[in-house]
Amino acid sequence: MLSVFCSPSRYTQGKNASAALGQEMKGLGLQGPVLIVAGRSAIRLLADTWKQSLGEAGLAYAIHPFGGECSLPEIERAKMLGRQQQARVVVGAGGGKVLDAARAVAEDLGVPIVNCPTVASSDAPCSALSVIYTEAGTFQEYRIYRRNPDLVLVDTQVIAQGPPRLLAAGMGDALATWFEANTCMTSGARNMRGGGSTRSALALARLCYDTLLEDGAAALRAVQQQVVTPALERLVEANTLLSGLGFESSGLAAAHAIHNGLTVAPPTHDFYHGEKVAFGLLAQLVLEGQPRALLDRVFAFATEVGLPTTLADIGLANLSQDMLLEIAKRATAQGETIHNEPFTVRPDMVADAIRAADAEGRARKARSAVPHGSRVS
Repeated sequence: MLSVFCSPSRYTQGKNASAALGQEMKGLGLQGPVLIVAGRSAIRLLADTWKQSLGEAGLAYAIHPFGGECSLPEIERAKMLGRQQQARVVVGAGGGKVLDAARAVAEDLGVPIVNCPTVASSDAPCSALSVIYTEAGTFQEYRIYRRNPDLVLVDTQVIAQGPPRLLAAGMGDALATWFEANTCMTSGARNMRGGGSTRSALALARLCYDTLLEDGAAALRAVQQQVVTPALERLVEANTLLSGLGFESSGLAAAHAIHNGLTVAPPTHDFYHGEKVAFGLLAQLVLEGQPRALLDRVFAFATEVGLPTTLADIGLANLSQDMLLEIAKRATAQGETIHNEPFTVRPDMVADAIRAADAEGRARKARSAVPHGSRVS
């Protein structure tokens, strides 16, 4: 098996980076017309900047407002406008699902893709894949593409204006990167490009984890104050670049498969991808029998930045045994990344790990709620 490392052609990050979008695109030889697939917040925040930046670069463009779900009908709607405009490049601007949809549109149209995340809520921007959902929000499939984005441009001034919860969700997605990468290395599993991991990918995945622990809480406070700080810059790089390169070039394991399983439960649809991945990671660590000291560290970080640590935190306080088994069966479906674990995983094992992770989270919440000096009998 050959080792494969992949990345975007260019990654640009910084305060007010959106003003350089036209210049960056032109420098890479990208030409208009441009189709911008954008979320509502992105349009509100960046419409004037696009007009100036793309105008100065001589790039004509049209905007397709994203419909809310990265589904096949939504992708088709955007493609229709792209064909009408004879688009020669697609720009995705918004959160992870917007970027996934834009990537699918660009692939089907056979044109380059530029990703401009307006929140650091997932590791989607740098990758060459999309997560496709049904219109109801249930996971449907991964789509793997021929090449990574030509440009990923991250404006930290815009990200600082976003909801703190979205930044925390990005940390949840990124938190799983090192653990899933390490699992794939241990088992010899193939990465998302069908090759083996490299030492570089593993080192980036580990740097992602270390950066989260070092800068996560401070970066969250920066977004709460809507300011750009060095801690936020480092954390955004971890959520976006380090996590993106780490997962794609090393691989996924149980955490993301359990996320996919959780999407069959409608109450989880109100929660972000990274929030469900974070709980999936806790279940993965239990499933793998990881040491208590590691569980303590991961649970403590999740609690510090407001990530889910119980089923109730993702809308499943009253999870029935039947629904739990449906989640577990979906998480262990044929082709799922849970089979990258270095042992055979059955649905009953996943169900047990989910229940055990939930119990651990509830116990920790109960202990933290006890006033100092009190005893629990």
